[in-house]
Amino acid sequence: MPSPADNFATPRVAAGALFVNGDRVLLVRKTYGERWDIPGGYVDRGESPAQACRRELREELGLDRDPGRLLVVDWAPHPNEGDKLLFVFSGGDLGADEEGIQLDGEELDKWEWVEVDQLTDYLNQRLQPRILRAYEAHNSGISLNLEHGVPDTSH
Repeated sequence: MPSPADNFATPRVAAGALFVNGDRVLLVRKTYGERWDIPGGYVDRGESPAQACRRELREELGLDRDPGRLLVVDWAPHPNEGDKLLFVFSGGDLGADEEGIQLDGEELDKWEWVEVDQLTDYLNQRLQPRILRAYEAHNSGISLNLEHGVPDTSH
């Protein structure tokens, strides 16, 4: 007999960090697919999104730091990958740590500061609205609840 739990959502959960320097954001290029993104990745079982973000920053950039405040959470199911729940935290000010960035060399091969108005040249159509909204949340001091990168205004 089916249990009510059979209908519970089991999304893939990911977490990343947005580093901002004026009107630029830090992007990293993944070695697979030549795809640009913010530093981050999937949350492991038993790990919180903030813990995953910290782990990913350490693994991908060689930076050991706690993520800052939550900027956005995005409900963004993917047609081929199922339900997804994506968290973007503030990466804070890099300051002198910028010189200490050491890419892992396996998943990432490049990083750079990208002007916000040039994100369309770097990011795919699914990711771009989420990063733009995270940048807006960073500047406004609020957190946003998104669905497919668009603020949820139903509440």
